[in-house]
Amino acid sequence: MSEIQVEKVDQPDLAKHDSSVLDLAFAMDCTGSMSSYIRSAQRSIHKIVEEIVAKEQSDINLALVEYRDHPPQDSSFVTRPHDFTNKVGKMKGWLDDCSASGGGDGPEAVADALHQVLKLSWRDEATKICVFIADAPPHGLQKSRDGFPKGCPDGLDPMTITHQLAEKGVTIYMVGCEPAINRHRDFFMAIAHLTGGQYVPLRNAELLAQVIIGGAQEEISLQKLMEDVNIEVVQEYEAAGGEGAIDEEELSAKVYKKMQSKGAKTRQLRSHNAALPEANMKSKMYSKFTNMDDLRMNYEEGKEEGGMGAECFDCAPVPIATSMMEEAELFSMDDAYMSNVGNIDGMSAPPRPPRMSAPAPRGRGGSSAPPQGERPKKLLSASPAAGRPSSSGGGGIMTGISNFSKAASKSKMVEAEVEIADGDEEGEDDIECTDSAPPPSAASKVEENYGMVDQSLDYQQTKRMVQRSIVTRKLKK
Repeated sequence: MSEIQVEKVDQPDLAKHDSSVLDLAFAMDCTGSMSSYIRSAQRSIHKIVEEIVAKEQSDINLALVEYRDHPPQDSSFVTRPHDFTNKVGKMKGWLDDCSASGGGDGPEAVADALHQVLKLSWRDEATKICVFIADAPPHGLQKSRDGFPKGCPDGLDPMTITHQLAEKGVTIYMVGCEPAINRHRDFFMAIAHLTGGQYVPLRNAELLAQVIIGGAQEEISLQKLMEDVNIEVVQEYEAAGGEGAIDEEELSAKVYKKMQSKGAKTRQLRSHNAALPEANMKSKMYSKFTNMDDLRMNYEEGKEEGGMGAECFDCAPVPIATSMMEEAELFSMDDAYMSNVGNIDGMSAPPRPPRMSAPAPRGRGGSSAPPQGERPKKLLSASPAAGRPSSSGGGGIMTGISNFSKAASKSKMVEAEVEIADGDEEGEDDIECTDSAPPPSAASKVEENYGMVDQSLDYQQTKRMVQRSIVTRKLKK
C-alpha cells in the first residue's frame, strides 16, 4: 500500500506559480554516441521556443547543462553549465558549440549533471521543466564496465539530488535514448516519477523537438491546475487530523473526481495514440530511496535487448511545420482509448481508418484482457464529455494486476473504478466515427503515431500532480 505519513507540522505556503512563466532547462549527454540528438537540438531550438510562445504565450527562460565524464574516462570536461537566459540566440550559440566526443567506460557523469541542474537560477514563480537526455547510467549503478563502481568520484548522489529537485518543484522529462539505455530504463523512469515527470522512450532523434514542445505544453496545462490540486491535498491532510496516514491512491482518486467535476482540461503528449507509459512498480520502488547505497542494494538491471515497443517514439518524423506550427492538429485514435478530443483548434476530427482492435502489450505489458477478478474497464467512446477520463493505458500499456504486488493491485483497482465513473454530459454530440470512412492521408497516418491532444484531465495526470504536491509540501510517504 502506498501511503503518505501525515505529521502535524506547520506547512509553508507554496510560491504561486505562473503558468505563463516557463523555465526550461536541457541536460544533455555530450559523449560520442549522442551526435544525432545534439544535431537535432541545434536545428530545432528556434522552432521549439517559437511554438511554445505562439501556443502558450509564455515568458521563457532557457538553460543548458552539457555533461560527459570524469577523468581518466574523459579528459575534456565533466559538466559545462549555462545558466538561464531569455535570449534564444544565446541558447542557440551554446548548442552550436556542443559536440559529441569521448565517453570512456559506459556510465557517465549523470550525478554531476543533476547537481548542475539543481544549481541553476530557477525562478520561484515559474513552471520548472528539465528535459534530461541520456543514453547511459550514472556511476555506481551497473555491475561491470564502470570506472567508478562506488559512485560519483565527487561524492554526488543522483537520488539525493533528485529528491532536492522534486522539493524545488522541478519536473524532469527523462528522454531515454533507446535501445542503449534499456538495461537502466527503470532507474531513469524512477528519476522522472519522483519529480512528477515522465519517462520518454526515444529511438528517433528527429522527434526530439516534438517531445520537448509536447512535454512543455502538457506541463504548462497541468501547472494551471496545481493550485487547485494543492488545495485538495491540504483538505485531505487536514481531514486526517494531522496524524496517521493517507492512502495515496485513494487521495488521487478523490482529487481526480473533484477536478473532473470542475471540468478541468489539459493537453497531453501522446505516442502511438496512447499516453506515455506510467512508471512501473520497480521504478516506483526505486524512487523512494534517498541515496544510491540503498538503491544499489535493491537494484536489478533490465534486459539489454528490446525497448518500450509500440510506446517508443520510433515512428517516422513529422515536420514541426505540419504537426506543431500549424493551427490544424490532426488526430486519428481508436475509440477504445479516445475521449474528449472534439474539435481541435477549430478543426473537426479527420476521418478515421477502419476500426482496429487495441494492440497487445509489448515489452513490459501483460495480458491485454482484464486480470481475473478485476472489473473490466469501460471502453471510452469518442465523446468529448467533461468528467470522462482519457485512458492512460491505451495501446497495451496497462499491465495486468496478476503481474504486480498487492500494492499494485489496489492501485489498478482504484484506477479501474475511477475510469468507469462518469458518463456523457447532456447536450454534447459524439464525434461521428464510421468504419466506412476513407483511409487517412499519408500526413494523418504519420500524425496518428505522435501528437498532442486537448482533453479532460485524466487519472494518470492527476496522480503525477498529487505526487508533486506531496513532495513539495514535504509530506512523508
